[in-house]
Amino acid sequence: MADKKQQLQVLAYLRQQAQFCSLSDIRAKMDDVPERTLRRWLVAWVDSGLVERQGKGRATQYRSYESPLLLGFLAHLDEDLKSSLLSQIRDLWTHHSTALEGNTLTLGDTHFLLEEGLTISGKPLKDHQEVIGHAKAIELIYHGLQHEVSESLLFQLHHAVQQELVNDIYKPIGDWKLEVNGTYAITAQGEQTFIQYASPADVPVLMAEWIQRVNAIDHTKITLDSAPSVYAELHMGFVHIHPFWDGNGRMARLLANIPLLKAGLPPLMITQELRREYISVLSAYQIAVGSLTSTRGVWPITEQLIDFETFCAGAYQKTHTLVAAMEKIQKERDANSETTIDSNDE
Repeated sequence: MADKKQQLQVLAYLRQQAQFCSLSDIRAKMDDVPERTLRRWLVAWVDSGLVERQGKGRATQYRSYESPLLLGFLAHLDEDLKSSLLSQIRDLWTHHSTALEGNTLTLGDTHFLLEEGLTISGKPLKDHQEVIGHAKAIELIYHGLQHEVSESLLFQLHHAVQQELVNDIYKPIGDWKLEVNGTYAITAQGEQTFIQYASPADVPVLMAEWIQRVNAIDHTKITLDSAPSVYAELHMGFVHIHPFWDGNGRMARLLANIPLLKAGLPPLMITQELRREYISVLSAYQIAVGSLTSTRGVWPITEQLIDFETFCAGAYQKTHTLVAAMEKIQKERDANSETTIDSNDE
């Protein structure tokens, strides 16, 4: 019981801190807990997603992920409606983003797995792990909104979405790719071609530019109308670099939503039904622009983004529909409440 109480005290301390804390900072507040015990707790919390870690060795620091969700599109909803909408968004976002990559779980399967924690008979273990990992990544995104995007966050998200895979020295999880990669595509003229992504040597410079761009966006100026353009730029830049050996599509669809969420807007989700158009518009851009290098930068020809911006604006309607449905229920509740108050006044 004493250990449990002490653990709760450490977690409470971390939640109260705006910045990362060192192990010595934590020990100063909990000097009755042995250092070895503290280290063991922190490792377990990092693995479970409760705590974020940055740095290595003596420079290692920790921060709680359990910050309150400050999502503006939830602000006027009752608590049960907020919870339901977040679950709907989680299920839809996770289902479609993994289905775009070949996951066989249906939306119903996804909901059952995430709500009940039970597997779906006859479905691959890999598909279950992808869904669980993506849902965990969404939580990491939500709880990191108070902070700038960092390389550390990207690596943690990659660990989440790739959690079903075994570590391979040539296919690192939570680190940039080590080998060149690309994809086969068909041009608008019906010709076969090969799209080559950025080389591993160029990835650190290109991703530093991408991260700088995300953090430079003034989210206070993002509106529902401008959100698809913001999303499209970040999404396209990320997948054109293709910084990881795998999981780049899921990562792009997560990360490009960060400025929208910071602006208080719901996430933009690309559904499985749009897969062919989605792949086509991505390929057309990448073929037109060509391979990226550290000297060319992430967005060498920005006018080529127009078609993808238009596509994203159409895809955004799916989330608008979810939010509008909850807002309608809230308005009906508010109207009924006002009617009840008026009747009591009489």
